[in-house]
Amino acid sequence: MKNKNPFEALLEISAELNSIRALDEVLERVMDIAIETVAAERGFIVLKNNDTNGSVDVVCARKFQEENLSELISMSTSVIKRVLSDGQPILTYDASEDARFKNAESVQLHKIHSIICVPLKDDGEMLGAIYMDNRSNVGRFNEDNLDFLRAFSRLSTVAIINARVFEQLKTQNTVLQSRLAQQRRYPHIIGNSKEIVQIFDLIDKVAATEATVLIEGESGTGKELVAQAIHDQSNRRDQVFIPIYCGSLSENLLESELFGHKKGAFTGASDNKEGLFEEANGGTFFLDEIADISKNMQTKLLRVLQEGEVKRVGESRLFKVDVRILAASNKDLWEQVQKGAFREDLYYRLNVIKIKLPPLRERRGDIPILANFFLKIYCDKNKKYVKNLSNQALDRLLNYNWPGNVRELENTMERAVILARGTQIEPEDLQMHENKMALEGSLNLKEVERRIVMKTLEEFNGNRTHAAKALGVSRRWLQYQLKAWGIADADTRL
Repeated sequence: MKNKNPFEALLEISAELNSIRALDEVLERVMDIAIETVAAERGFIVLKNNDTNGSVDVVCARKFQEENLSELISMSTSVIKRVLSDGQPILTYDASEDARFKNAESVQLHKIHSIICVPLKDDGEMLGAIYMDNRSNVGRFNEDNLDFLRAFSRLSTVAIINARVFEQLKTQNTVLQSRLAQQRRYPHIIGNSKEIVQIFDLIDKVAATEATVLIEGESGTGKELVAQAIHDQSNRRDQVFIPIYCGSLSENLLESELFGHKKGAFTGASDNKEGLFEEANGGTFFLDEIADISKNMQTKLLRVLQEGEVKRVGESRLFKVDVRILAASNKDLWEQVQKGAFREDLYYRLNVIKIKLPPLRERRGDIPILANFFLKIYCDKNKKYVKNLSNQALDRLLNYNWPGNVRELENTMERAVILARGTQIEPEDLQMHENKMALEGSLNLKEVERRIVMKTLEEFNGNRTHAAKALGVSRRWLQYQLKAWGIADADTRL
């Protein structure tokens, strides 16, 4: 093979490699130009792994048809190790007579005569090496070859790094495009934290199936939004989506709403009425706060899940329904099973897939995105021009524990927009219900939550409806918490 002028080769590598973006293509071209320029018989490139043991991989090879890749490393171990360790190139005119490789069995075994190996390094950091040899023509490589390869390896290193950066950017762009596509599919679920991206991924996986999904999360985390998103991406998207809040109805009324009733079944039943399950036939039915239904209702719901059948109140015959059931609870449903408050068989029917929604305090990175989202909504709604939040206001949002989660943040931003006197929201516009005592480091989260709730009740003179709205939670959630804390209806003291 005729030697190429080294300076022409350097110009070629500089111009050509700067135009190549794929790492594999860069490595292939580096190998070809190196072998052609120094007239090597064979060659390969190794790159270091990211592991801690200093191992390397053969990433490109030429003229090694008879040997497999694992033998390449074995054959040149002593040379590669020395180059990677010292960071200096190696040139030997006759390896069989070179004292440095006298004990290198692979060099002697494969009858390698002339060797040249240069490091690929960036600012002192070793990336790998280019190795070439000849098994004939003793003294084939010379100092001119080495001078060329020193300069060549620097250009090659830059090209390899650029290609790696480009591939990383390409991967990141793919991830970002995927996230944007998810956000377009789920426009009402706001955020790009890893916790929310995981929720998007779960929705993607379960939406097109017929699986029953249990959605758990604190009040205000967006359980119904997730249920709606599952329906919107499912094969039932063109059919009805019916949500019902189980905790707000008495058992009799809930049974009548869900299953319907026969005329005359009870006082006021003046006509036959189909229930919501029948109305949802072909679509999706969302049962919010499923933990609050009675054992009797749990049994009836189990029949719907197992048999796809409903029986109206006062009716003897069964009606077939085809509904996909999604359920939600702000309580740990398995804990309710262990307490004997919820049927275990129904739990397993509901819990085919579980989606656990994180509280806002566990995805604080989404707070600025959510705050600005609500800022725009309530500026448009109230015909106000508020440009942004001050850094101090944003810090206050980020350092608050949000017992009412996203719902509380939305209410906070609505109030802030209304109260803002300028084009920027300041800390005093936020009016969040926190106090110094509640945020002491010695208190656990449940005690912080309790104190914030009680402080808010105190501010509203015990009015639970107003306090719940201010906290961004439902009145029913507030009632449940007060009951759990053993606080009587008239007792709102700290």
